[in-house]
Amino acid sequence: MDLDVLFLSRFQFALTIMFHYLFPPLSIGLGLIMAITEGMFIKTKNREYEVMARFWTKIFAVVFAMGVATGIVMEFEFGTNWATYSRYVGDVFGSPLAAEGIFAFFLESGFLAVLVFGWDRVSPRMHFFSTIMVALGSMFSAVWIVVANSWQQTPAGYHIVGEGMAARAEITDFWAMVLNPSSVDRLVHTLIGAFILGAFFVMSIMAWYILHRRHVKLAQQSFTIALVVGTLASLAALLSGHEQANTVSVTQPAKLAAFEGHFKSGPGDMYLFGIPDEEKELVRFGIAIPGGLSFLLHNDFSTPVTGLDQFAPEDRPPVQIPFQSYHIMIALGMFFIGITLYASFLRWRGKLFEKRWLMWVFVVAIIGPYLANQAGWVAAEVGRQPWIVYGLLRTSDALSKAVSAEEVLASIILFTIIYLFLLAVWLYVMNDKIKHGPDESPLAIAEGGKGSLLDTMASLADHGGPSMTGMHDEKEGN
Repeated sequence: MDLDVLFLSRFQFALTIMFHYLFPPLSIGLGLIMAITEGMFIKTKNREYEVMARFWTKIFAVVFAMGVATGIVMEFEFGTNWATYSRYVGDVFGSPLAAEGIFAFFLESGFLAVLVFGWDRVSPRMHFFSTIMVALGSMFSAVWIVVANSWQQTPAGYHIVGEGMAARAEITDFWAMVLNPSSVDRLVHTLIGAFILGAFFVMSIMAWYILHRRHVKLAQQSFTIALVVGTLASLAALLSGHEQANTVSVTQPAKLAAFEGHFKSGPGDMYLFGIPDEEKELVRFGIAIPGGLSFLLHNDFSTPVTGLDQFAPEDRPPVQIPFQSYHIMIALGMFFIGITLYASFLRWRGKLFEKRWLMWVFVVAIIGPYLANQAGWVAAEVGRQPWIVYGLLRTSDALSKAVSAEEVLASIILFTIIYLFLLAVWLYVMNDKIKHGPDESPLAIAEGGKGSLLDTMASLADHGGPSMTGMHDEKEGN
């Protein structure tokens, strides 16, 4: 069997970036939750919020470490597998990547030590400042990475110098490159997706504590914070997704046509689900809202929408994968809206935590945001094909000329083994930290969390509480 180096190289990059993308969105979402929780502690002096902020800090540190470890390899892939691409767009693509390192990664990692180890070494306000800086650093990383990727989708602020194999893109307007036609919409949608993931991650863990009657008061408070974030972010995702679809309809009409299985130009139907048949140019077993796509884009049901028939066959993206990924993302987005609004109503009525079945739903619902984030990335990247830089450079022309299919296959096997090991380690560490839970004892949460540490120690000693050795050990573990 002949091995296809193009397919294998694309598969390798998809494997590495999709595994890496398990962690940065969670870092962004957890960063926001950490900042809100610690801000509540600064405002109210309620040590229950401090306990939860310390707990999320430990979780964040593990997620951040995994994000760094899994992200490094992709930069090497640009040189090993995609050397032609790197030479062609290095001047453009390298600028936002350098900005990400200077303005985001340094900010995030510079304050990370204070965030993790500074709880008892700096003032509460200084620690809160470091938390905000780390949270902002994780968001700034997303800014520059999304800018770089968006330039591939909608290139702007450049010109081409040289000819043939020596041709390359050079920046002529830095801010035009940064603010290319799709970058703002895509950045907003990416950050909102990260906030949803962070919120559902927190709600999943807190629901598990509530079901097992552990740290109940803390869990209910933390769940409520995450529920507010998750509800607002889920509603915002609907609006930002609509705006992004409008942008795609103008900048990448072939991609939108693939998303909706819109083969022939004319009034666009909006499919709820179906199976596209590219050969016969129809959607099998589909249920659609007639004219729904036209209405979403043009506010009426009859305005024509550009179909795939307007593009040469070699310039059309594949339809099946973008169509299904796009619809999975939308279906999950509607689920997020429904479940968070329902939970918010029950919380307002004071009955949320009585619904054990709903708590179990939230325990497993964390799978949804992970799937939605991955599906959105797949839809965007596969929908861009056959271009690696839209309208300028084809993916098939961007490969390194010196890498063989056998070498790429060997690296895929090695990456798979290593990533499975890393995933197992990450799950083990996360499971251990979640089972251990927040360290409540040293802070004692007496009288609504307002008691001092000295009061707590005296109270524990008077009532036959843990020995001083045990408390020392627990503090060291904290």
